[in-house]
Amino acid sequence: MRAESVSEFTRRVKTLLEGGIRPGWVRGEVSNLRAQASGHIYFSLKDAGAQVSAVLFRGNALQQTVKLRDGLQVIVYGEVSVYELRGQYQLIVRMVVDDGVGRLRREFEALKARLAAEGLFAAEKKRPVPAMPACVGFITSPTGAAVQDFIRIITRRGWRGRMVVLPAKVQGEGAAVEMAAMLALAKELGIFDLLVIGRGGGSLEDLWAFNEEPLVRAVAACAIPILSAVGHEIDFTLCDFAADARAETPSAAAELISSHFVACAERAVQAEAALAASVEGAVARAVERLDHARSRLRLLTPAAQIEQGHLRLDDLANRLGAALRAIVQARGQRLTEARARLERASPEGRVQLASHALLSLWKRLQAASPASVLHRGFVIMRDEAGHPVMRRAAVRPGQPLSAEFADGTLPVRPE
Repeated sequence: MRAESVSEFTRRVKTLLEGGIRPGWVRGEVSNLRAQASGHIYFSLKDAGAQVSAVLFRGNALQQTVKLRDGLQVIVYGEVSVYELRGQYQLIVRMVVDDGVGRLRREFEALKARLAAEGLFAAEKKRPVPAMPACVGFITSPTGAAVQDFIRIITRRGWRGRMVVLPAKVQGEGAAVEMAAMLALAKELGIFDLLVIGRGGGSLEDLWAFNEEPLVRAVAACAIPILSAVGHEIDFTLCDFAADARAETPSAAAELISSHFVACAERAVQAEAALAASVEGAVARAVERLDHARSRLRLLTPAAQIEQGHLRLDDLANRLGAALRAIVQARGQRLTEARARLERASPEGRVQLASHALLSLWKRLQAASPASVLHRGFVIMRDEAGHPVMRRAAVRPGQPLSAEFADGTLPVRPE
């Protein structure tokens, strides 16, 4: 099998890539931008997952209206090419288009900086949101999900105020103008304590109406406190900065508006329960005092006095009987103790103890006597003089001995 050279292999890869991948559009962020003296521009296109080298040759670079810079989001049109000397592929860019999101983001930041420099977002201009507004105007699309969520939440939380929907487009051409017109109408009506302006979430393009300068200025200049509730928690618009307060979502705005009412309602329920408990306690105490007064009145009647006399007489009789029984019991106890002392001091007891001791000694003496030993089956050997023979070695052959048994003596002569 023939081995290819590096040049041949690279040339084959170049043919496959350049012939197999058609020119197309690629979106990414510009980085590592290098402009050469020759007029060629080298850079990388990257996103969160990858990057690719790109080159914009001088002829194509002169035709572009977008000025490239690091961090710029662009969409480029080009074809893949392989640089054989280094063996790497790159994108030959023919056209550069500014990515819409990047352009809108730059416009957003520029307008935000300009309006902030004018003091339009200054904290000292913010008015406090009414804790318990009686009438709230909601500038939004009447058919959107945001207003449905808003109504559902304030209804579920039992809010008792009035909510008026001021219908307006919230996306597309003319949306900012319609919302600004609703702000002017709300001021003319003069019935609102608080205005909410907002919609559900979306892309930067979807929410762009809330970044248009006329609407932002109208929000900042409105005489009625405004709560901005645009998009989701991560979405920010310039109306959020111009308004007096911001809620992350329309649902969060509904919770914020009704929170003080809910807290007051809970306190009212607690106060009602405390008042009921206080009234019940007062009534119970009054009934107790009345019962006590009735009891005292019954005790002061003549019949009650006689009954009390009978009770005292019975009590004294019981106490007297108990005292007599206690005296008799005490005297009997002392008599019993005297008898016990007399019995302990009597000679009869000591004589019995001495007799028992003497009997015990006699039994011990009898148990140790020779006769007692003989009765247990032992024999005492005695010599001719009647002395006990203690050892065998002391016996001579033919020596006359006597064996003493329990029932008599027997002569013995050892051989």
